[in-house]
Amino acid sequence: MASVAGHFMQFHPVHGKNVRLDASGTQATRVESFANGVCFSKNPLAPGEIFLIEIQDKEQGWCGHLRIGLTAKDPRSLEVVPEYSLPDLVDLGNSWVFAITRNHNKVLEDPSEEGRSTEENRPRMFFTDSHLYIESVSIPRDKLVGRSRPGRFSHILDDLYKTNVLPPTARRSRIGVTYVPRGAGLADMHIVINGEDMGPSAKGIPTQQPLYAVVDVFAATKSVSIVQVEYGFSSLQTLCRKVIQKHIVHRMALDWLDLPPLLKHYCKYE
Repeated sequence: MASVAGHFMQFHPVHGKNVRLDASGTQATRVESFANGVCFSKNPLAPGEIFLIEIQDKEQGWCGHLRIGLTAKDPRSLEVVPEYSLPDLVDLGNSWVFAITRNHNKVLEDPSEEGRSTEENRPRMFFTDSHLYIESVSIPRDKLVGRSRPGRFSHILDDLYKTNVLPPTARRSRIGVTYVPRGAGLADMHIVINGEDMGPSAKGIPTQQPLYAVVDVFAATKSVSIVQVEYGFSSLQTLCRKVIQKHIVHRMALDWLDLPPLLKHYCKYE
């Protein structure tokens, strides 16, 4: 099973002209128009490492949504950041981008590929209590699923995120990109939406060059923020949160527990 060290994720300082990053470099907002919102990860991704973002804000009146993928182009090498990830960045070569839609984001396998059936060809993906496994890659599932803002009906909304009933383009939805090594210097790109793998959205990606994540804050998607995923041993803070959340019906039940206010806030929002 592939092992990932993980590091603090940020957006690259090179980005589309309509993007503004916050002081931490973890939130990207398109401040005008519907385009020129292309962003990159600050560092290349390791095999099996997920670049996970959460949709923070939307803007009505535009057609289209977030686009996400990978590029082998170092953002610093771009004379001008393309206006669109699709088709502009992809047309430059060595870039693979997937457009997220309200529905139909799963990739259908070609039954004739390599003479095997669709079922035989489908990547092995399953959940345990702690991880999502895609072939040789394991991703901690603790942060993969979006959650509603704490409120009266948050327990209902949280279940809709968990079961992927809400559109993936909804606020608070979490979408990530990773790549799974396939041998011979090649890999497949996978999109994960609220904890569910959508299948290999691009195959045979060469891995000789570093691969950066691409996030296009496009059209109806107005603002996104990076969700930090913990690999290896969880921090003591995270372990405490997991123990508390495991023994309550829903995080809003924290209001009735005799816990310090700061701990309640952390367990509600993380």
